Amino acid sequence: MKLAVIFGGISSEHDISCLSAASILRNLDKSKYEIHAVGITREGRWYYLPECDADAIESGAWENRNDLVPALLPPDRSIHGLVLLREGETEFVRLDCVFPVLHGVGGEDGTMQGVLELAGIPYVGCGVLASSVCMDKAVTNTLADQAGIAQAKWLATDVNEYRENRTEFIKKAEATLGYPIFVKPANAGSSVGITKAHDESELREALEKAFSCDRKAVLEEFVDGFEVECAVIGNYKPMASCIGQIISCNEFYDYTAKYVSDSRLLIPAELPEDKQNEVRKEAVRAFKTLGCTGLSRVDFFVRKSDGRVMFNEINTIPGFTSISMYPKLMEQSGVPYPKLLDKLFKLAAEIKEDK
Repeated sequence: MKLAVIFGGISSEHDISCLSAASILRNLDKSKYEIHAVGITREGRWYYLPECDADAIESGAWENRNDLVPALLPPDRSIHGLVLLREGETEFVRLDCVFPVLHGVGGEDGTMQGVLELAGIPYVGCGVLASSVCMDKAVTNTLADQAGIAQAKWLATDVNEYRENRTEFIKKAEATLGYPIFVKPANAGSSVGITKAHDESELREALEKAFSCDRKAVLEEFVDGFEVECAVIGNYKPMASCIGQIISCNEFYDYTAKYVSDSRLLIPAELPEDKQNEVRKEAVRAFKTLGCTGLSRVDFFVRKSDGRVMFNEINTIPGFTSISMYPKLMEQSGVPYPKLLDKLFKLAAEIKEDK
């Protein structure tokens, strides 16, 4: 199988994408795959790496290599792969599958999936609609409400609506949600731009911070609960992994707590078996409700006061780093990292065959 791993990208999660890609490259069975690595810079330049150097990708040094080849992924289905612009000459690399290891905007939001659909190339993960729906927290929450999936109380506003009447919106948020209030950009991943606001002054600052990342913000009530995650894999008959639990080193599980500081991941979670089964059931329900295929990581709170399982968010291209929850949960569920990759490529081919 001729496989391309695309990484980097224009989002704030560029560095995490590189870490994920390096881990994937180290776990791919070289006897099964002809592997091609394509890096996207923060400015959106595409480069083909003649050597799949996982160490250079992990450190970010790949961008300074002198053997990088400008690359394109055209929507022309007759090409069905990459176009390399090597020293004034054009070279074609036909692909059987692509793993877009691109977290956040420009990779997880349906845009990359749209390019691959036009090109007719099978790819790992959710399709265009599910990717874009799950990227936007306001749309995700709206569909979850419609499906009767329990979640925290929430509000959404865009930057123009908010700035036209700040005071009225602040009062509405205080009355509906109460403090503390979590404020999030609607379209950003890995807890980028998220703030826990404890009063009006912090809430106003939090909204401006969210708007620096996206034009739309989502506000959610605070839930005093255990943070748990579940890996879901499959297309038409998705399966849920065991449950993992997060013990954050910070006040909440922000970007630093995920990737920099010493947060703890408990696998399996310290929850009763019946509650873990409930989380698994709700994870599959959310996955199917939102139209996901391939894989997603679904996050929940289990409220301490009454044990209620409450949907938090879904990630259609979860982290694949050496410390990421998705591959760890799958490994604990009996699917080691290399076998997980094999399965994801088969699921991508299955979707393509059905189309």
